[in-house]
Amino acid sequence: MADRLLTVEETAERLGTGVRFVRRLIAERRIRYVKMGKPVRIPESVLDEYVQAHTVASRRDMRSRYRRAA
Repeated sequence: MADRLLTVEETAERLGTGVRFVRRLIAERRIRYVKMGKPVRIPESVLDEYVQAHTVASRRDMRSRYRRAA
């Protein structure tokens, strides 16, 4: 199954950020990307992995996970 390759602009729109932020993620190699000559593309699965890895659980979720059995 092939991922759809997103442009930097499409990635920024999906993340709700600016293009500059996405370009910084690429420059710092904090996100995987595909280099196609000069243009850069980000696979959708990489974007989903990035969001999942940077999602912070709420306190309620953390409390219920570590609750002791009676």
